[in-house]
Amino acid sequence: MSLLGRFTKRQNLDSAIKKTQQARNSEEALADGLFKSAYQEYAEVLQNDSLRADTLYHWGFALLHQAKTKTDVKAAALLQDAISKFAFCRLLNPDYLGAAIDGGVAYMNLARLNQAKIDDPLYVGAKQQFDTANRIQKASASYNLACLHALKNDLTACQKALEEARNHGMVPSAEEIRSDPDLANAHQQAWFGEFLETLTPKAEPETPSSQARGPDDASPASVNSEN
Repeated sequence: MSLLGRFTKRQNLDSAIKKTQQARNSEEALADGLFKSAYQEYAEVLQNDSLRADTLYHWGFALLHQAKTKTDVKAAALLQDAISKFAFCRLLNPDYLGAAIDGGVAYMNLARLNQAKIDDPLYVGAKQQFDTANRIQKASASYNLACLHALKNDLTACQKALEEARNHGMVPSAEEIRSDPDLANAHQQAWFGEFLETLTPKAEPETPSSQARGPDDASPASVNSEN
């Protein structure tokens, strides 16, 4: 493909991604039209182009978020389509991190929609995707795995996964974790509150020098700079 052709494909992909972002912040009727237009552009970019993996990922990402605006059969169909797009993406690029993580999220969302039991193949599929993500980048999906462990009531594994996510900087805020319904089974554990405390930055006490210095007092550094 010529440089111009590749540039045009990149523009089309960027346009489709932008429409997906707009659709996520639009009312349902307008959002559906934006999603449809984005899907058409994703499909065009896929033709004879090396951007296929990126296109499939962003197409799946759009489907995943459109599913949040639907219920029942419509949401399930969109989630199934998203799972397929993420799977195809990883066929082209097995180490595509976003496709592994969001693929797992799509599986979990579909499991919730179907009110599946925790040993359902959908939850098994989610775990496989999150394990793959952790193989691609350590701890990238450890928080997601912590949620799965909590749903299974395996709270020891949940704690370990949360700590791994925190230690690698892959954990949400304490408030987000506290309000995550997937972690409800862990809320009464003594370690859970202690874990949240480790995420809350503690205010540093004022030093005597900073307390004593007035607003017009110069610091030693500023005094030296004037000499």
